[in-house]
Amino acid sequence: MMKNNMGSEADNNVDSSDVLLDETFWNTQYEAHTTGWDLGQVSPPLKAYVDQLTHTAVRILIPGCGNTYEADYLLQKGFTNITVIDIAPTLVAQLEERYQGNSKIKIIVGDFFNHRGDYDLILEQTFFCAIDPRLRKDYVAKMKELLVISGKLVGVLFNTEFEKQGPPFGGSKGLYEPLFEKDFNFNTFELCNNSFVKRAGTELFINLVKK
Repeated sequence: MMKNNMGSEADNNVDSSDVLLDETFWNTQYEAHTTGWDLGQVSPPLKAYVDQLTHTAVRILIPGCGNTYEADYLLQKGFTNITVIDIAPTLVAQLEERYQGNSKIKIIVGDFFNHRGDYDLILEQTFFCAIDPRLRKDYVAKMKELLVISGKLVGVLFNTEFEKQGPPFGGSKGLYEPLFEKDFNFNTFELCNNSFVKRAGTELFINLVKK
């Protein structure tokens, strides 16, 4: 699914009223190499979070993983139970080739909302902003379903509105908090102080714990 580079969002912004955000849409982006959202590196806030983790056997999911630099970094740090999922077959085929023979990572092509599993940690890296905002309540419900009790949803959300209708779809802390407060306790839900330079001042860092 989608990751967004703030420096390129104007070129990649698509009016969702005209486009169905399905497998075909996202697969076309990878086939055409129109992936201006791709940072080309692990997101700094997630890198900093991973750096302070000590239990490398935790079950981790990265939904809408894209080129999944976060998974690369987790593997470098010795994590052994990583699952990534994306809806775009072209992208997933590339990941399968990249990680061929690596038993520490499981790669799935499919719709996140149909996924089944149990996870200790889910990493959010602009997957939330890639889905139709009408699905945000479903997103929260699915995160709750996939996480074990006291499992964590950690990552970044855009704290800005975009000039054009998305993806990416923006929002604010005041808009997001009511979505999560019933099902999650908030360890952190604040402005991010270590964003990628082109996203500085536009991200919230979240560390949410399933109730």
